[in-house]
Amino acid sequence: MLLEEQLPLLYARRRFGIKPGVERVVQLLERLGNPHQTFRTIHVVGTNGKGSTASFLASILTASGYRTALFTSPHLVAFNERFRINGDEISDFKLSRLIACVLAVAPDESTFFEIVTAMAALYFAEEKVDVAIMEAGMGGRSDATAAFHGIATLLTPVSLDHTDYLGVTVQDIASEKIAIAPSETPVIVGKQSDDVRTAIAAWCAEHAFTPLLLDNSVNSYWNDDGTFDYHGIGTDFNSLLSGIGGAYQLENASLALLAAEYLRNDGWVLPDESVRSGIADASWSGRMELIPGNPQIILDGAHNAAGMEAMAASLSKFKKNGRFLIVIGIMADKDLSTMLSFLPDSAIYYCVKPNIERAMSDLALKDTIAAAGMIASASGGVADGIKKAKLDAKPGDLIVVCGSLFTVGEAKALFNGKKFVGIRG
Repeated sequence: MLLEEQLPLLYARRRFGIKPGVERVVQLLERLGNPHQTFRTIHVVGTNGKGSTASFLASILTASGYRTALFTSPHLVAFNERFRINGDEISDFKLSRLIACVLAVAPDESTFFEIVTAMAALYFAEEKVDVAIMEAGMGGRSDATAAFHGIATLLTPVSLDHTDYLGVTVQDIASEKIAIAPSETPVIVGKQSDDVRTAIAAWCAEHAFTPLLLDNSVNSYWNDDGTFDYHGIGTDFNSLLSGIGGAYQLENASLALLAAEYLRNDGWVLPDESVRSGIADASWSGRMELIPGNPQIILDGAHNAAGMEAMAASLSKFKKNGRFLIVIGIMADKDLSTMLSFLPDSAIYYCVKPNIERAMSDLALKDTIAAAGMIASASGGVADGIKKAKLDAKPGDLIVVCGSLFTVGEAKALFNGKKFVGIRG
């Protein structure tokens, strides 16, 4: 069966919604012969920066000669993006066969993300990878990826998100996410707020973990020439180039480098030049991604308050002589007022509704932004908003597409001449 015939069968599983817990995916993996036990796993959990951090680490391991798998979600444009080995996405033929194999044995109540996680396990086992970098979905201990016994866990910055499932405070969310770590394995923690650090310290003390903290272990900073220096627990790198754009990538790259230092100390062979080239060759679509042209366009998938704050910091360093024309589309369940507080008052906003059921209407978004005293218009769909912004652009203006990964994914599909199918999970 062709991929375009198989994908709807998989997407139909979204009717089961989100069901925290690993019992179902464990059963599914057992039916597949426990493929996840044939390779090593490194977990990446958190709220912001998971994909970029995972990509940096996967690139380092690939450059060092390890056959490295990378599992991420959601995809921006094509479902194949979720499954990569040494940077290459799965082919349509292999993906179609994989969907058929896993659906054939999946329990009736298996959710979409559980099936996709099992697909990753089977594919990576069949391809005989050495290690898989597994980005968790929204959770931690109850995430489907928790069925994989990780040798290490990276915790990227935690903020309020998915409070219906994870808890109503950042402390609750941090405790849920870090609990994915198996006992007696390292926990490598990125920069966090004081509340999150307190929650992590309490959880680690209770479970006899000794976290490796980025704040305490690393000094890294940008240089004037756009490179950055990293001074870690036993390794120094000067003038590193980042393959992923954005000022906030300093923290994500540093967390991956700290993880690489741990792996080195644990016997992994990661030569300096491979680490350096891995950071430079890393790629992650939709994060401060520049689309060249006149006018220039920046795509950034900031989809919560912390993401917007990081994006705004990067934009403030972007050299330009004109205005920001911001094409923005946001999911209806987000903390819109806090997200907007980080965006420039002087920008012109083109409010759009991406083609996904959870999206806020362009009219409602416009009303909220206008009520905050900023210039905004309801601009229809993503393609309509980009078209209007381009028509209004003057020399020196910069168009920014942001607000959701789905908004950015739809924009990328437009620029690449591909069909967009926004799928959560």
